[in-house]
Amino acid sequence: MTHTIFIDGAAGTTGLEIADRLEGRGEFELLRLDDDRRKDAEARRDALNEADIAILCLPDDAAREAVELIDTASRTRVIDASSAHRTTEGWCYGFPELVGRERVADALRVSNPGCYPTGFLALVAPLVRAGLLPADWPYTVNAVSGYSGGGKALIERMIDKPNIAFRTYALDLAHKHLPEMQVHAGLDHPVLFAPSVVPAYRGMIVEVPLHLGAMQNDPHSDALRDALAEFYTASAVVTVHDDTPAGELLLETDAAPSDGLELFVFGNEGGWNARLVARLDNLGKGASGAAVQSLNLMCGLPEMTGLLLQNA
Repeated sequence: MTHTIFIDGAAGTTGLEIADRLEGRGEFELLRLDDDRRKDAEARRDALNEADIAILCLPDDAAREAVELIDTASRTRVIDASSAHRTTEGWCYGFPELVGRERVADALRVSNPGCYPTGFLALVAPLVRAGLLPADWPYTVNAVSGYSGGGKALIERMIDKPNIAFRTYALDLAHKHLPEMQVHAGLDHPVLFAPSVVPAYRGMIVEVPLHLGAMQNDPHSDALRDALAEFYTASAVVTVHDDTPAGELLLETDAAPSDGLELFVFGNEGGWNARLVARLDNLGKGASGAAVQSLNLMCGLPEMTGLLLQNA
């Protein structure tokens, strides 16, 4: 069976990477609009309603508009790569490892997780569910990302000004990822989020530092690592490392695309301090790879097909 796919916003970084992963796959037929019709509302309406699945790679307001263009009687299912619907009732959060593969497979509307929340939630959500980490803890998140996650304007800025070595932002402490992290981790409070950008095109490290000894149940860093390893034991996407790299974790400026997600738990001697760390490709499992993973499930195809994984 061939599934008809329309990528609305196919000229953006996420849309281009999704198209690359679908290239040559006979299970899919891509609907394409010429450049002069990409922003034509009627042309988009026709494509959105003709598709079996529409993948929205758009700014938030445009994504909401695209959903409104889909007729209520239409059979079109949606994967939204924007942040417009990540906490919206009736939308499935597209993180199969956390919400369940069956739920994604059966969903009419799927919201693709954000890149930073992917790392944070992969680390924290299973541990809160297991009772190893408290839901009422004041969590902090420190993260760095390649500049491709900032869209065309930031990409151009980073290329045009190669002297920029580090960019921190969201200094108003009101980043749009905050509700997503809180809701899907089941937390009582918003996290304190400190995102930054480094002069690499792709790649991301997300860190959650924890003073375990100050928590009421006094969890040990080894217990956190073991719990994560057990939670993701059947995943071909998520790797929980049981070894400690030689004193450092790196992002490489020439890193190849990857749809995998690596998790690390570093603890001090005694285990009462820990650094939970996720390393991923912000355009892979943080965006395009996650969308293709959900697409495979929604179409009844093998989940890992077309994903860029070292062990696939």
